[in-house]
Formats: sequence, structure tokens, C-alpha cells
Amino acid sequence: MENPSAKPRQNLPDWFKHCGSTAGACIRAGLDLMSPSADAQQPDLDALREAIVSGDPVQAMPALTQLRLCSDQDAVPLLVLGTQQKPFLLRSLSCCGLGMKRTEQGWTVLSRLLKVDEDSNVRAEAANALVNYGIERAWPLLKQVFAADDAWLVRCSILSAIAEHQAIDHAWLLELATLAINDSDGTVRVSGAEILGRIVREAPMDGHGAEARSQLQCLQQDKDHRVVAAALNGLQS
Repeated sequence: MENPSAKPRQNLPDWFKHCGSTAGACIRAGLDLMSPSADAQQPDLDALREAIVSGDPVQAMPALTQLRLCSDQDAVPLLVLGTQQKPFLLRSLSCCGLGMKRTEQGWTVLSRLLKVDEDSNVRAEAANALVNYGIERAWPLLKQVFAADDAWLVRCSILSAIAEHQAIDHAWLLELATLAINDSDGTVRVSGAEILGRIVREAPMDGHGAEARSQLQCLQQDKDHRVVAAALNGLQS
């Protein structure tokens, strides 16, 4: 196990307004979160805390990004505080930070938010952040949540985070893809088909590759043309 070391956007800072069109894209674009410059100075933790608990994105968002300059031990309690604020953008940004500033407290908070937060943007960011704690550790929880949470954004976040790992077990990929291609949402099925295509490319001669190819053949009859295209592309691997 690795060491743990939409909605309206009024009143946001200018740098945040001009990020991507989804909450997750905005968060990561504003975050370069944990890459401090060499001459960066330690911020005032009390001032950051005050800004975060204000619940005002104009004050809290810049304060949360300043935590990139802090140690894990100093940053995590304030990121946890960010996950307790009402605006979903603050909770989402805090989840992203907890995926980069990793402690056991951060894992516990992310695991809880993944299951109970009311906003799918936050749950999606929590899922993405948990993978940073190690795929072996995160996989059982992500598989459980994928099956239980039918929000397409959460499922797509899990699919993307899992698929980014080059060394992941093909059996895990096949299990996740099988769940995905049975989803009612076409976007989720497309992601599942793309993962099946990866399995075909990487394991063409074993049982996982054969099963993935068989499922892709069935997907050629899918009602969504995007899924059909992804299936055909995978079969050509």
C-alpha cells in the first residue's frame, strides 16, 4: 500500500470563471494545487482558516489553493474544513487537494464524502482523489460505489481514474467495464467500451482479452452510435 503522505458560479474569482466548463475541469485548472514555487513563502494558516470558514468562494478558493505551499500535516486539516462548507465548489476543490496532500485523515474524509455527499461533483472529485492513495487500496471502495451510485458523473470519474493506471489488473478492468456497458447512460457505456478495447490491445491472447472482445462484438448493436463507434474501434485493436 502506498504511503498516504451545471451549478451557477456567481461571485467567483476571475481566474476560476475562465476555467473549463465542468466543476472538475475548473478545479484542476485552478489547482496546479500542490506545486509550490521554489521561492514560495509559508502562508498565514490562521488567515487561510478564516477565509475558508467564511464559506464565500471569493475568499475561500484562493485560500484553499494556497495550501499547496503547506506541509501535508498543516494543509489537510484546512482541506477537511473546506469539505464541510456549503458551496459545492469548495467541497470539490478540497477533495482534489486531499488527493494531493495525503494523510490517513484525508483518506477517511474522502471515503465518507464519496458515499454521502449530496452533490455528484463532490463525489466524483472524491473518487478521483482516492486513486492517488494507491489503486490497490482504492479499488474495492471504488468498485462498490460504482455499483451503488448511478450518477453518470461519478461513474465516469471512477472509469477515468481507474483507466489511467497502466499497471492495473486486467481482471479489475474487465469487471469495471462489464458494469459500465450495462449502464443506462451512453457516456458511461462509451467509457466501458473504451476500457474493453484497452484489454483487447493489452491481453489479446488470454481469457480477459477474449471476454473483452466478445463484449465489444455485442456492443456493435448498441442503440447509441457513440458506443458502436467505440466498440468498432476496440475490435480493430
